[in-house]
Amino acid sequence: MEKAVIYTSSTCPYCTMAKDYFKEKGVDFEEKNVQTDPEARSELMEKGYTGVPVIVLGGEEIVGFDKSKLEKLLDK
Repeated sequence: MEKAVIYTSSTCPYCTMAKDYFKEKGVDFEEKNVQTDPEARSELMEKGYTGVPVIVLGGEEIVGFDKSKLEKLLDK
C-alpha cells in the first residue's frame, strides 16, 4: 500500500491518535501540518475540508480518526 498522508494541526488530539495508530501498525505516513504549512492548508481546502485530521489512504479520504475504517483499508 502507498504511504498514507495525514493532514494535521499542532493542537489536534485526534491527529496524534492517528499518527500513533499508524506507528503501531508500521504504516508509513507523511504528516502535513496545516497550521505550519500554508501549502498543506491550501491542499486540504482544495479537497473541500476545513477540519483535521483528514487521512488519505489507498485512494480514500477519511475525515477524522475512524479506526474501524482504517483497519478495513489496511486489511485489503
